[in-house]
Amino acid sequence: MKVKELIEKTGWKDEGTSSNLEGEVVGAYCGDLLSWVMGNGEQGQAWITVQGHINVVAVAKLREFSCIIIADNAPILDEFMNKAEEEDIVVLSSGLPVYETAKVLVELGV
Repeated sequence: MKVKELIEKTGWKDEGTSSNLEGEVVGAYCGDLLSWVMGNGEQGQAWITVQGHINVVAVAKLREFSCIIIADNAPILDEFMNKAEEEDIVVLSSGLPVYETAKVLVELGV
């Protein structure tokens, strides 16, 4: 499923201006401990987290995630969004908790 389709099917808000909506979502990774995510996340996954600070963008870029999904209406810092836009990383926000956000992805076949 492409990121664009994920947005259409879930109604999650696209927080940025990334043009990278054609990226393929091949799975998902849930985690907030950046070093753990950096060591275990895989290319093409959607990363579900509640952290909205600039270091998240660096990890997402390094692991080549398809998008970052900020769950539970967690706050997103302007610095984070500026860096995400600079790196052309899609940032979505879900009002659901992490577990429920992940369940939606599973239900969609991700």
